[in-house]
Amino acid sequence: MSSTLRSRPVTNNSQPELSSDHTTPNSTPSPSPQQHEVPPDSDTDEHVSRLPSAVDILRLLLAGILLSTTLSYFITSESLTWGYRPPWTRPARIRAWLRGPLNLTPSQLALYNGTSPTLPIYLALNNSIYDVSASPHLYGPGGPYAFFSGRDATRAFVTGCFDTDLTGDLRGVEEMFIPVDDPEEIVSTKVRKTRRERDVRVARKKVEEAVEGWRRLFDGGKGGKYFWVGRVVGREGWGERRELCEKAREGRPRREGGEGKGVGDKGRVRRAEDVGG
Repeated sequence: MSSTLRSRPVTNNSQPELSSDHTTPNSTPSPSPQQHEVPPDSDTDEHVSRLPSAVDILRLLLAGILLSTTLSYFITSESLTWGYRPPWTRPARIRAWLRGPLNLTPSQLALYNGTSPTLPIYLALNNSIYDVSASPHLYGPGGPYAFFSGRDATRAFVTGCFDTDLTGDLRGVEEMFIPVDDPEEIVSTKVRKTRRERDVRVARKKVEEAVEGWRRLFDGGKGGKYFWVGRVVGREGWGERRELCEKAREGRPRREGGEGKGVGDKGRVRRAEDVGG
């Protein structure tokens, strides 16, 4: 008996490879790498090239500084910074900062009047001590304001009476700002009292403003060449109350038409801006 062989059809599931140039009807050719490249933007490149570099900025700054210092020296004949000196460029101020605040009695403060070449020049205003050594031509011996050195002369700073008011006692100094009443004015006692209280408040405010103006001068004013160093301590009192000096009395305003008008508000007050410093 012979066996019969059945031939079965051989199924080949493998797909034929497509050549690189063969495409199917529904396929889309993939883009080449060259198609993704973006052409350079010439305008952007030019804009970037026009931006200044850090070196260019540094050169401009150095040129500006050189021009400013040159003009400052030729105009002021002595300063490269238009007369300004920062505090850190002043050795005396740095030493005072490192030393700390001073507490001096009136007798100790008197030693700092500029007569000793080894001591700085101090003056006091309202119990605060300031170093004015930067202006020995003003506050040193022979200077026009030498009488302020080595003491607290706050009263004279306000009244301008340098011969009699070289003291820190401000009691009664507000009278120089209070208008003098018209003796022929007829007014009730109550009105006069109320007006007096108001005038005293205003006058004391003006005294405070005058002292504050001087404080700004000595506490960092004039380009920082004057500075605070400490306080006056150990004072036993001012003694007998002082009368208003003649110059301050003459400068009191006159009350006219219910208001005070005169030179006491302006002309007779010693102001910081009157001092060359």
